[in-house]
Amino acid sequence: MPVEKLKKFLDEHNIKYVIIKHSPAFTAQEVAGLAHVPGKEMAKTVLVLVDGKMAMTVLPADNKVDFALLKKATGAKEVLLATEEEFKYRFPDCEVGAMPPFGNLYGMDVWIEKSLTKDEEIFFNACSHKDLIKMQYKDFETLVQPKIGSFALKRNYHLV
Repeated sequence: MPVEKLKKFLDEHNIKYVIIKHSPAFTAQEVAGLAHVPGKEMAKTVLVLVDGKMAMTVLPADNKVDFALLKKATGAKEVLLATEEEFKYRFPDCEVGAMPPFGNLYGMDVWIEKSLTKDEEIFFNACSHKDLIKMQYKDFETLVQPKIGSFALKRNYHLV
């Protein structure tokens, strides 16, 4: 089961968490809907290349990365969206697209959207398209020590 590595890490640090099982879902918005979690509280992980180095961004499910803002926040010369081919080998214990926001477990920096730091809890994929973890945000921040920035914009789901 892919979530075992993450559970072991949380248990070793005496972190309280809940695993929520749901039917398969492949977007953060779908997961949020199935788990009855508001999209603004469901965290999604988007992998990027910051000056050629792989990094994780963590933002609300109903947002999208603004690359100009992320470039400014990171102080990088170039920030690009990582392709699946560039990152899938880094997460051998996870289904592609279901990586948890624990870049520290995979040797990469984590950038979190400032708006998520205001929530008491954080919800995120737990290495599969069927498992979601809910935990206290302060515990997540202590374990991951993410860099905080404003780099996400509300996604517009309405066609004009």
